[in-house]
Amino acid sequence: MLEDPKLVQDATKAPVEPALYEPALDSGGGRAIPLGRDDGLDRHTRRDLRKEEIEIARQFHGGRMWPYAVAAFGCFALWVSFFPLAIMGHLNLPLACLISCVIATGGYVTSHEAMHSNIARKGEKLRWLNEAVGAVSTIPIVFPFSMARIMHLEHHYHCNDPLKDPDYTDEAPNWWMAIYKTWYNRQPGVDGSIHHYKRILAEMGTPEAQRALKETMLLQLFFMAVLFTMSWNGYAIEAALLWWLPRHVGLSYIRFYLSWAPHHPREGKTGRYENTNLFKSKLGHVMSMGMQYHIIHHMYPGIPNHRTKHAYYAMRHILEARGRDVSPLPPVGGPAVKGS
Repeated sequence: MLEDPKLVQDATKAPVEPALYEPALDSGGGRAIPLGRDDGLDRHTRRDLRKEEIEIARQFHGGRMWPYAVAAFGCFALWVSFFPLAIMGHLNLPLACLISCVIATGGYVTSHEAMHSNIARKGEKLRWLNEAVGAVSTIPIVFPFSMARIMHLEHHYHCNDPLKDPDYTDEAPNWWMAIYKTWYNRQPGVDGSIHHYKRILAEMGTPEAQRALKETMLLQLFFMAVLFTMSWNGYAIEAALLWWLPRHVGLSYIRFYLSWAPHHPREGKTGRYENTNLFKSKLGHVMSMGMQYHIIHHMYPGIPNHRTKHAYYAMRHILEARGRDVSPLPPVGGPAVKGS
């Protein structure tokens, strides 16, 4: 049974990634992410649940997005100020290193909203702000916004596909192997994330893909030039603690919590209601950047990160009715399943 295109478009208000909201067969066919039929429900019940789901999702779209812009520009300005302060000897390096690690990691959250045009869509007056937030947020991890957006949207459209999902290289059998892989995949000669990205971009062959490759190369050259120049002038430790180390800490944290944790185990999980992992984070909601509720983001990317938790609990009964195991994240105040 086909989804109603107007119903889906009206609910999601999708700014980009239209393919995610194209009409899809409940049987799992079509170009969009399959909805699945292993829930034991008849098509009329599934359609009623889908309508209710969309009505709930509509309530959580939008909202105040200016805090993301303030956080992005404020943190970037603070981080940039560390360099002249360090050279002048007016900086507590260990503290600045810790703050830089937080900025490098958290920057992906603000850029993530820009990737989905949640700050401003194409054609809107503040579209420049959306693009600027995305651009400055990923500089500390030396990952240009153009590359980050293309790869992330490809991840959405081909979620958990071993060949087409750019993030599939993060898969690991357990958490400690996942942490190790976040480092191993960045080593020279390893067929890790960047090689997977290049293959996907080559297959795309679009001007946007070529631009992403060029901007990645330019930002990496700038990164190396800054490190070399500072080291040549006697500030190697400052360069390492303000950019080199925070970049690696940020990339590993992002790979673990934003890629591995919300999708493990990836194999065979491509349906709309099962392509993400519900889990109870031992580090809490803020430290895990809300990834326990990542299922909501894949269902409705237009719902901002800070509203996914509330959207999850509003939709929890629908997810359960559609056959999704929701026990790892019980109702508010309810006990979690032991070992989840």
